[in-house]
Amino acid sequence: MTSRRHFLRNSVAGAVALGAGIVSRTAAAAIPEAPSASDASTQATPRDGLPYNPVVTLNGWTLPYRMNRGVKEFHLVAEPVVREIAPGMTARLWGYNGQSPGPTIECVEGDRVRLFVTNKLPEHTAVHWHGLLLPNGMDGVGGLTQKQIPVGKTYVYEFDIRKSGTFMYHPHADEMVQMAMGMMGLFIVHPKNPAERRVERDYAFLLAAYDIDPGSYTPRVNTMTEFNIWTWNSRVFPGIDPLVARTGDRVRIRVGNLTMTNHPIHLHGHIFEVAGTDGGWVPKSARWPEVTADIAVGQMRAIEFVADAPGDWAFHCHKSHHTMNAMGHAVPNLIGVEQRDLAKKMRKLLPGYTMPMGSEGMAEMGDMQMALPENTLPMMTGRGPFGPLEMGGMFTVFKVRDDQPAGDYRDPGWYTHPAGTVASEWQGSAPEPARADAPPASESSVQVIKPGSHDHH
Repeated sequence: MTSRRHFLRNSVAGAVALGAGIVSRTAAAAIPEAPSASDASTQATPRDGLPYNPVVTLNGWTLPYRMNRGVKEFHLVAEPVVREIAPGMTARLWGYNGQSPGPTIECVEGDRVRLFVTNKLPEHTAVHWHGLLLPNGMDGVGGLTQKQIPVGKTYVYEFDIRKSGTFMYHPHADEMVQMAMGMMGLFIVHPKNPAERRVERDYAFLLAAYDIDPGSYTPRVNTMTEFNIWTWNSRVFPGIDPLVARTGDRVRIRVGNLTMTNHPIHLHGHIFEVAGTDGGWVPKSARWPEVTADIAVGQMRAIEFVADAPGDWAFHCHKSHHTMNAMGHAVPNLIGVEQRDLAKKMRKLLPGYTMPMGSEGMAEMGDMQMALPENTLPMMTGRGPFGPLEMGGMFTVFKVRDDQPAGDYRDPGWYTHPAGTVASEWQGSAPEPARADAPPASESSVQVIKPGSHDHH
C-alpha cells in the first residue's frame, strides 16, 4: 500500500474544477494522490491527532485525505481489481483503489469534502453517495444528475457534510454489472462533538454476494438468485478477520447490504440495540434490544452493545446457506440412501472415485481433505480449538478478552475457558426422557360441524 498510515496535510497550488464536472488538464496537476491497497487484512487507522475515534473496516482500510484551504480532498480510482476471497481463491472484480470494496471514507459532521473520481474501468461510471444529504447535481446518478464519467476521465464532487451517520458509496451507472462486480465502499461521518455517541470499538463492513463457478475467476453478472459466494467485505470465512474487544468496551458494528436479499445478522453471547440506520441515528428512547438484526437490500444498520462476556462468540448471517462456500444448488439430498455398494461399482469404472457423501448428513465435509477444482474453496471450512467449525461465507468470531489492550485489534488467539465451563460428555447413567402420555384411541373423539350456508358465518 502507498501512503496508507498517515494523512496528507499539505496544501495544493492551482485551481480545482468544482461541481460534478470533468477535471481540466490544468486542474489535473492539483489532484491529490490516489493511494492503493492489495492486502486483504484489517488495517486500523492510527488515532493520533484525530478529533474522532476512527472506524475499523473489517478486512479493509480508510482512504487518506489532504487538507486544501479548509476542504478535505479524497481521490477514488474506479478500476479492475483482484481480491483474495480467502486463502486459495481470488476473484477478478471491479472496485476502487486496488480493492473491493473500496477504501472507507471518513469525515466529520460539518466538513466540506471534495472527492475526485478517476475512471479506469472499460466503461463509463458514476458514484452515488448513498444516504448523504447533498445538492442534486452531486447525487451521482448517471444521465439524471450528471453526465457519466467517461473512460480515462476524472470528475470531482464537492459538498458539505450535513449529518453524522453510517453511509456508503456505489455506482449509479450500469448498476447490475458494476455492483455485481464488487463496486462499493463505506462512507462514515463522525459527530462534530467527539464525546457524542462515543464507543471504544467501532467496526464496519459491507455485505456482497457473487456467483463464481468453481475453476473460474469472474462473477456472473446476470445472476438474480443463484449466488454461491456470500461475503463480508468481499471475504468469506475463514478469510474474515475476527472482531476483538476488551471486556467492558462499548462496541459499535456498522453493516451495509448491497446483495440481492436480506441478511439476519446474529451475534452470540450479547444483547445489542439497533442504534442507527442509513437515515440517521435512532434516539435512545426508540431503540430496541436484539440479538439478530435483519438488514434488507440497500440498508445500513449500526448496532451497539457492551462487550461484557469474555470468550469467542460466533457472529454470522443466520441464513444457513450464507455460511457456506461455493455451494452447489443442484446437489440432491442423499440422507438415508445406502451408497456403499454403489461406491464399489463406481471405483471399477472410475479408479479415482473416493467416497460416497451425504448418506448421514454433510457434517463430514467439515473435516474432509479432497481435491478441489482450481480457484475454489471447500463448502465448509475453518478449524477451531475443538475441531472443524463447519462454516464458511458470512461467519467470523467476536473475541472478548479481559486483557485486550485499548486500540489493539490483533487476534488474541483462542479463548482459554475457566475450568468446568465447557460442555462435555456425560459420564453417568443417562436418565429416561420424559414423554407425554397419549390418550387411548377409544377415548379420543372429534366433533365436526359443517356450516349450512354463508348466513351462519
